[in-house]
Amino acid sequence: MSDATTALDAGVLTLTFRRAAQHNALTWDMYAALVDACERADADDEVRALVVRGDGGRAFVAGTDIGQFAAFTSGADGVAYEKRVTEVLDRIRAVQVPTVSAVEGYCVGGGLGIACATDLRIATPGSRFGVPIARTLGNCLSARTLDLLVESLGRALTADLLLTARFLETDEARRVPGFLHAVVDDLDAGLAELTPRLTGGAPLTIWATKELLRGRADGPDRDDSAVVERVYGSADFRAAVAAFGDRRPPTWTGN
Repeated sequence: MSDATTALDAGVLTLTFRRAAQHNALTWDMYAALVDACERADADDEVRALVVRGDGGRAFVAGTDIGQFAAFTSGADGVAYEKRVTEVLDRIRAVQVPTVSAVEGYCVGGGLGIACATDLRIATPGSRFGVPIARTLGNCLSARTLDLLVESLGRALTADLLLTARFLETDEARRVPGFLHAVVDDLDAGLAELTPRLTGGAPLTIWATKELLRGRADGPDRDDSAVVERVYGSADFRAAVAAFGDRRPPTWTGN
């Protein structure tokens, strides 16, 4: 079986990492599979949400497989590696449909980066989040990845996790505003409750929300007119206004 598989069901594309014996530590091929899933999510009109999860029950992703670093011979290799990771995380953030990380067990290093790059996160009790590189590999994160963690966790907690190399337990993580959508005993049940709300929403509203949230770094004076015009000029908007007046549910087409 491949180290990463995808399945589409009821509008939800699920990417599952399948290296359970290695705590789903990522190889380059697994990073590539993640990018491929993002590409499919944007290209396939049947996909209305993307879920990322890990197989085995012990880990979502336990970072990059350390074996991938064996060929490094200079600091330039580290620069290239961090650039590659940043490109993957940016690709996740650019996906036009809602994205969810379903976390069970360890969510470490690159795994935490992936989780922070998705729109929502659900986790089981006992899951652990962290980047303990100060006591393991002695490497560092890129500024872009660090910014992503700060955006999701806040500056103080990000510094805490990196400087002390400790893990964030689920009970503490659930108290971080906005970090966890839900803590669930069963991931499948949690996803079954969450994903219909994501796939059932107005596609253009979801697209616009994600597009404008990504653009926050451009500042409050950024030009949002093209996004707003596309939504308000859509057939979906006109049909929904009519449906509301007729007291019937709207039918979304994404047009």
